[in-house]
Amino acid sequence: MPEEKCLFCAIAANAVPAKKVYEDESAVAFLDINPRNPGHTIVIPKRHYGTLFEMPADDAGLFFQTVKNIASMVLKGTHAQGMNILQNNGLAAGQMVQHLHFHLIPRFQNEGPVSLEGMLQVKRMDEKTLDKISAAIKAGAGSPEPGEIEEPEPVVKKSFAPQKPKGGEQEAEEEFEEIDFE
Repeated sequence: MPEEKCLFCAIAANAVPAKKVYEDESAVAFLDINPRNPGHTIVIPKRHYGTLFEMPADDAGLFFQTVKNIASMVLKGTHAQGMNILQNNGLAAGQMVQHLHFHLIPRFQNEGPVSLEGMLQVKRMDEKTLDKISAAIKAGAGSPEPGEIEEPEPVVKKSFAPQKPKGGEQEAEEEFEEIDFE
């Protein structure tokens, strides 16, 4: 996507308004307009990279340090008990804006846990398939030739009920309600 049509480039250039929570010479962090929780923050590099794979390694290291620092700010500012730090690369992975970005999503004890298994189904693979994938990754091929590995079958797992925090759900809710996000 050309930079002139990129929403996040426009935010970085102050051409589109955003609720910025952090900005320096190379990165911007702002509240997501479709938050999954209060304090859901997007962190972007000011320079346009479509995915993480396009960013030079030195820049990626510095950028991730910025992401880590902002994540600490969000965690403290929202009084969250945890955080999901998410980053998608490409449409198949769910990347909706084709500009490298991280989602910092504060999580609260009264929500119940969302694990990786709750987002993606487990897929069973036999030893032969695992060996092929392992060899392809080690060789730097990324993936075997199309059709070489059979598509795994999803494993249907029972859903789980969120666990209540040990301190009591009411206590966690009260702490959450005291936060002034204005």
